[in-house]
Amino acid sequence: MNRQLIFAIATVLLLILATTAVILYGRGYRPFFDGGKINFAGTGLLVVTSRPDGAGVYIDGNLTTATDNTINLSPGEYTVRIFKDGYFPWEKKLKVQKEVVTKADALLFPSAPKLESITNIGVRNPVLDPSQTRIAYAVVSQSARRNGIYVLDLSTRPILTLQSSSTQIADDTLDLFSQSSFVWSPDGDELIATISGQLGKASYLLDASRFNQFPSNVTATLENLGLTFEGERQEKENARLNSLPSKLRDMVKDNFSILEWSLDDSKTLYSASKSAELPIVISPRLIGSDSIPEQRNIEGDLIYVYDIKEDKNFKILDLSQKDLSPDASGSFSWFPDSKHLLYIHDNKVDILEYDGSNLTTVYAGPFEDGFVFPWPDGSKIVILTNLGNPDILPNLYTIFLK
Repeated sequence: MNRQLIFAIATVLLLILATTAVILYGRGYRPFFDGGKINFAGTGLLVVTSRPDGAGVYIDGNLTTATDNTINLSPGEYTVRIFKDGYFPWEKKLKVQKEVVTKADALLFPSAPKLESITNIGVRNPVLDPSQTRIAYAVVSQSARRNGIYVLDLSTRPILTLQSSSTQIADDTLDLFSQSSFVWSPDGDELIATISGQLGKASYLLDASRFNQFPSNVTATLENLGLTFEGERQEKENARLNSLPSKLRDMVKDNFSILEWSLDDSKTLYSASKSAELPIVISPRLIGSDSIPEQRNIEGDLIYVYDIKEDKNFKILDLSQKDLSPDASGSFSWFPDSKHLLYIHDNKVDILEYDGSNLTTVYAGPFEDGFVFPWPDGSKIVILTNLGNPDILPNLYTIFLK
């Protein structure tokens, strides 16, 4: 056999061995010495990221690396703790499997967040629109021309003062709107302002994008308008349900009383309409999915999160150690990243992951209960507070989360 042929065969064999080694390495296999011999053992890959980055990563209490990084670990369960000075720690027990990538993605919240005012002349009854990008509210403390209804757009320019960041869509020269309550249309284009006076209730329809010099009185047609809005909401809800696989769609319709969909429609926050066992929709189960234990035996009237993409179901009420009723479900709402929930209870603002882990109190000062809104990019939350001073009207404040 000539040398060229031998060299070619050797080259091909080396390439095959090198390719095999690269593939095995990429799948998590690592060499080790056992009795003087080299063996390969399968490991799992743990990808650790954090926002902000540069946090320390502790594996079972041992400082191992910093985010963002990838760690090879033998199969098993590990307690992963991510910590950065000035932020609350993140911790979760994760299951690492051979040849599987497991992710630890920590959103860290500052332990001393900055509080900053948006408005300064008094705010009443703020309401977030369906897109979670605008807040409608009433002003009552100024002149009749400045009193009225305003819309604050959270998605455009930096927030400085009331005058520079909000648009007045109705004034109060007729003493109509200072005490109004508001309902957004499903598309967020219109706003119904309802007032209560000595002569009873009256409702007005407003264009949310401009000043309404002559608001339309819709008191007589309010019922029909409400039916129209409800029809639009139901149409959107049906479109969401119909986009699901038939088996999943039937499960949701039969067992869920949906409270709120995540913004990306990948998860739903719901109250169980009855006690039941949720069937497995995705089989075999997805590898590398959330390793927090799920609960498929649901109990009526308790609150859960169902992850549509991973077919995982998580009970979230145990965190409060309270048996909340569905009437308390308004305490929960989705964070803009669709991975966290806002939880308002006991004069505190908490944020937790959708699987119920890493409950963090980000604010425990005075605020008007129920008036807590997330910023569209998740960088802050908005609260209504008078900072504990009963002599002043409450204003909107931001709590910075980055």
